[in-house]
Amino acid sequence: MFYTGLGAVTPLATVTVRSRVDGQIMSVRYREGDTVHKGDLLVEIDDRPYQAALTQVEGQLIRDQATLENARIDLARYQQLVPLKAVPEQQLATQQATVHQSEGVVKFDQGLIDSARVNLAYTRITAPVSGRVGLRLVDPGNIVHAADTNGLVVITQMDPTSVIFTISEDQLQAVLGKVAAGRTLTVEAYDRAGTTRLAQGSLSTLDNQVDPTTGTIKLRATFANQKGVLFPNQFVNARLLIEDKRGVTLVPTAAVQRNAQATYAYVVKADSTVTVRPITVGTIEGDDAEIASGLAPGDVVVVTGVDKLQEGSRVSRR
Repeated sequence: MFYTGLGAVTPLATVTVRSRVDGQIMSVRYREGDTVHKGDLLVEIDDRPYQAALTQVEGQLIRDQATLENARIDLARYQQLVPLKAVPEQQLATQQATVHQSEGVVKFDQGLIDSARVNLAYTRITAPVSGRVGLRLVDPGNIVHAADTNGLVVITQMDPTSVIFTISEDQLQAVLGKVAAGRTLTVEAYDRAGTTRLAQGSLSTLDNQVDPTTGTIKLRATFANQKGVLFPNQFVNARLLIEDKRGVTLVPTAAVQRNAQATYAYVVKADSTVTVRPITVGTIEGDDAEIASGLAPGDVVVVTGVDKLQEGSRVSRR
């Protein structure tokens, strides 16, 4: 038994890649539509200004380390002279403060170096996730800024991917019961026409509330998508398998007839005449209907031309 709902392919991750520093794009290392892996180099930004800034703060650190070393030498000398009353204790205290101040300057310089190295690393923009890159949004040679909102390129995770679809709130309890029992529910994705199965996956999660305007709840199913048959934002028909029934009697739905009093089917007897047989219909799925009672395997039923039949009519088989 399936629950069917309308859905759309929704990537598990869609990332707009942006620059975190200002500069000129020197090269683009991907082709539009490529599949990239996390950590792959995508874009290189001119790193010369950031290399120069790093060199500058490294030189500043060397200078301030020398100043600190000299201050420590003077401190050691004063520590030896104070017991001899050769210098006042105030001068020793002042020198100790000078050493602490120089240590702070050196630590500040180290922070500047770390910041400069981070900015230098940002000139090489890598893929934050694995997926398919879209159309290039900025061409080489352009100046980009960290404050730009458009980004450089969009990466969409393709494998695995997911489908978000809806079912009626009336069907929710049956799904919750299966999930609570630890069942992994199968979900099939069909094309817009509902005739071609595109992929098979499994239910991964349910939304936390029912939409009161539509009386439906959203579910997410996850699909392996190595061949890329499921494309982001693609419309699909999702079929959630709730129960797998075996050993049941099935007839084409066209054989099931109804009137105000009963549900029935025309059964063909051995002498090629028909008789009306009351039936009880179970689950209906597509073109097949489950017969809970009234028919048995091997019974022949009329599918076409039933509007011309009555009890005892003679028929011919095709």
